[in-house]
Amino acid sequence: MSLSSRVIQIQDLDEILSYEQKKLAETIADSNEAMIAAWSAKWRKESLEHYLPLGWSFLIRDEGLKNSDNPEGPLMGYLLAQPILFLEGQMQCLWVEHVAYSSLQARDELCDLAYRISREKHFQRVLFPNSSGVMNSIAGLKPEIWQPSVISIKTTKAL
Repeated sequence: MSLSSRVIQIQDLDEILSYEQKKLAETIADSNEAMIAAWSAKWRKESLEHYLPLGWSFLIRDEGLKNSDNPEGPLMGYLLAQPILFLEGQMQCLWVEHVAYSSLQARDELCDLAYRISREKHFQRVLFPNSSGVMNSIAGLKPEIWQPSVISIKTTKAL
């Protein structure tokens, strides 16, 4: 698998919605229940329209599976994020709202990307959703439970 990442553009919105709708259909067979679940999902259209223009959300593609239908390769995962200023007295933190992935390699790459970008931009923390998949991916970065639903990783030595 040859993964590549980039910032999500607003043009990617429909592809992300299709990706999530497909995953939802695989987990919820009843179309009415799936529609109700989509209304409160973190990837709903209104949420994507907020996060994508900010420039802090990333996607992962498998370049090894490029074809004429998808010259960049299929979508393997993405994360929605935004900076938060002055949280608990810290200048900048990266809030990761949602991480979706089709493979463990894509998950690990997305979590590592959020961490590396935060260090590069001198953010003090990355805040991830507290899910077992994300926790497994960031276990080596000394994660701390910040809130029951949020994991915090320090990105500077001064903290």
